[in-house]
Amino acid sequence: MNNDGKGSGPWGNSGDSGGPWGSNSGSGSNTPPPDIEDFIRKGRNRFKDAVPPIFGAKGGMFVVLLVVFGLWAATGFYRVLPNEQGVVLRFGSFAYMTGAGLHYHLPVPIETVMIPDVTRENREEIGFRTIQASRYSKPSVQSMPKESLMLTGDENIVDIDFTVTWVVKDARDYLFNMRDPAGTVRVAAEGAMREVIGKTLIVEVLTMDKEEIQLKTSALLQEVLDSYGAGIRIKRVKLLEVNPPKLVIDAFNDVQRAKTDKERLRNEAEAYKREVIPRARGEAAKKMQGAEAYKAEVVNRAAGDANRFVSVLNGYKKAKKVTAKRMYLETMEKVMGKSELVIIDQSKDGQGVIPYLPLSEIGSRRGGK
Repeated sequence: MNNDGKGSGPWGNSGDSGGPWGSNSGSGSNTPPPDIEDFIRKGRNRFKDAVPPIFGAKGGMFVVLLVVFGLWAATGFYRVLPNEQGVVLRFGSFAYMTGAGLHYHLPVPIETVMIPDVTRENREEIGFRTIQASRYSKPSVQSMPKESLMLTGDENIVDIDFTVTWVVKDARDYLFNMRDPAGTVRVAAEGAMREVIGKTLIVEVLTMDKEEIQLKTSALLQEVLDSYGAGIRIKRVKLLEVNPPKLVIDAFNDVQRAKTDKERLRNEAEAYKREVIPRARGEAAKKMQGAEAYKAEVVNRAAGDANRFVSVLNGYKKAKKVTAKRMYLETMEKVMGKSELVIIDQSKDGQGVIPYLPLSEIGSRRGGK
């Protein structure tokens, strides 16, 4: 190095006020341009002086390469959480899968790893979108008529909003067979719901148990995704709203109310029918039984009277005088039993009408009280 007392720049002797090329820009001298090779040689020498001579020039380079190789090899360590699954790629192609824990793969770019979350529940909205404008604002709901309006089996239109919840079933299929898993689930769910609704009448859609529609849609959607090899498992399909289109909902409600009134009146008529018919049948059976009883009574009475007359006739034939007297006495008993009794004494000492105490009349009056 030059130590002659004058100012020395980093590139050698530059004079009193020279630049890095060793020329005085203010002197106006015609100094020739610097030599590039000499500049490079001086820079290399100064770099060698700055590097400590551990093992010499070759030893220093070996240490640098060893450190770089260690850092490169360390890129192969990765960790898989319990809710994740590791998928290792070798030159971009699937190699193998790993579970939870600390693992190692060949350094990049030989092998790389993808770690999807296989337990997180993903939710897709069909027929509407929930929009969160900011973190602190209340979310709003935007209707999607192109997704929600569906045709029923009897050619009516219903407005259906529902959600689909899904998780990753197979990480390999999920990563390599689907370009847009969320979009695929949304489109497949819409198609499955349209197929189920297209086989159902509108009255059944609006009034039947939603659980049946949800189960049918979930099964059909899972079948479609399995045919795609999507690696996705459908956890549930949930119907949120099932209504007629907004433009005709008032008229539809009027029709439904009329149908409800019709069903109510029909049920009341059926109830009245079930009440009146058994009562009429009971009364008819009662009258039939009464007529049968009256018939039996009349027939038996007539038979008894006939038998009694025959027995009297037989007795009369056997003893005409006795029978005639008995018949006379019985007849008089019947006739005189309802007449008032007056006793007249016709003896010599009699005074005519004899007063008597009407015991029977007194008894009947007391009984009446």
